[in-house]
Amino acid sequence: MFPGHGVANLTQQWLQRYGWEILYHPAHSPDLAPSDFHRFGPLKRHLGGMAFETEDDLISELRSWFDNLDVDFFQVGINSLLSRWQKCIDLHGDYAEK
Repeated sequence: MFPGHGVANLTQQWLQRYGWEILYHPAHSPDLAPSDFHRFGPLKRHLGGMAFETEDDLISELRSWFDNLDVDFFQVGINSLLSRWQKCIDLHGDYAEK
């Protein structure tokens, strides 16, 4: 059994019991995952062209980048999920480009 498999089954049972529609999509769909689509594009651009001597140097740069993000950065990302999720619903779960 995969880790968390039992939890997934319980979640699906709960959703079915309350009549919620389950929208299937790839587990790591970049157009829907809150942690991925908004954060990694800007981070990739920030790190572009940089080279690090050690893993600690990379970790330090990552921490600095995250620590210096404006609070609005995360709010904008979460708020934009609504339209992305709606697009996925409108496309019946198909991949939604930006």
